[in-house]
Parts: sequence; C-alpha cells; structure tokens
Amino acid sequence: MRIESPGVWPRTAAQAVALQDALRPRVRAENPAPPQFRTAAGIDSAYHEDGTVATAAVILDMVTGETVESAVAHGISTFPYVPGLLAFRELPATVAALEMLTAIPDLLVCDAQGLAHPRRFGLACHVGLLTGIPTIGVAKSVWGEYTDPGPRRGDTADVLLDGEIVGRALRTRDEVKPLFVSVGHLIDLDTACAQVLALTQGFRQPETTRRADHLCRQALRAATT
Repeated sequence: MRIESPGVWPRTAAQAVALQDALRPRVRAENPAPPQFRTAAGIDSAYHEDGTVATAAVILDMVTGETVESAVAHGISTFPYVPGLLAFRELPATVAALEMLTAIPDLLVCDAQGLAHPRRFGLACHVGLLTGIPTIGVAKSVWGEYTDPGPRRGDTADVLLDGEIVGRALRTRDEVKPLFVSVGHLIDLDTACAQVLALTQGFRQPETTRRADHLCRQALRAATT
C-alpha cells in the first residue's frame, strides 16, 4: 500500500501540535459514494518497557470473516509520552505495517481516537489522511462528556467536547461497557457506528481490533524474549 508519509516525523510536542493543527482542516466526515465496505483492516500497537513497539495490520473479509492478509512492523518509540499526542508514538510503525500490505482495504479501524480528541485530530484522522481510505477511531476510553447509552447492543449516546458532538458511545454487547466511536476520515458517524457493529459479533471489540491486538502482542513477545 502506498502512503503519503512525511519525510520526517515530529520530534517535539510543539512540532506535533503544529502538524495536527495544519492537517485538521483536511479531515472529511462524509462517506465515499457509495459507502461499500467489503474488507476492513484493524490496526493496533503493543509496547515493551524498553520502547520497542510492534504494530499489526490485519485485513478481514467483512462477509466471510476470514483474514485476507496481515503484516507486522517493529520499531523503537522515541516520541515522548504526551496526552493528546500519543499518535506520534505509533505512527511510524503504523505506516510501516500498512506499507507492507499488498491488498488495499476498503475501511481502516484504529484502536484510537479520531475527531473525539482535544484538537479534533487523533490517530485515526492522521491515518485516514495518510492513506486516503475511510477510517474509524474506536477507543476504549473517552475524551469528552457523555451520558451512558441504553443497556442493549446498538444503543448509543453522543460524546461532546466543548458542546460539540465529536463521537458516540456505542454499546456493542448487552450490559457491557460501551466503546467510543469517532470519525477518522471519509466516513460519517452513523456509518462508522454501523460498521463497528457489523464487526463486533459476540465480543465487545471489533474483530479487526481483536485480531490486530493478538498479532501485535504475539510479535512483541517474540521480539523481546
């Protein structure tokens, strides 16, 4: 997969914030025409205490559920831990993993925030702009305020930051904690939630994330033992 990757990644928090601010106006919270998703790729990263990072990208067929292709990239995370800038710890290895894929998925699902971010530009937005592929952020935690959605699968509640709707709390299993869905790029929020539900059959997390999480953790253990 060819990716519009920057020549040099930000090395300081100030540079990272400036890049987020510069790229944010390019995000589009609208669907491709028509919004047809046959394949979806999950992206997830695992870290070791020494800074080693393993990022996995796993493409699934959304009809059969079979894994179409997967890739793992390794690296060393050098960007400092700064809330709101965690994307820059993961982006180099994320781009490397995506570039290893020979197939191009119709949809990308990041274990991260999209527009539900203090500067409205989480990892999912960055990945969406880099790839030009519809991208969703699906996070286990939330930036912003929300009321608890109803108890049944498919129940939702808006997530607000500064009075603006930036995402949605989505119940993916009955009586289980919600996930927090937000637009990354080239998809609207209703479609994003529908696709996340389609990918969560029997588990809280989308199957794309589950498989990417398993693969990156397995790769990290192999690389650090």
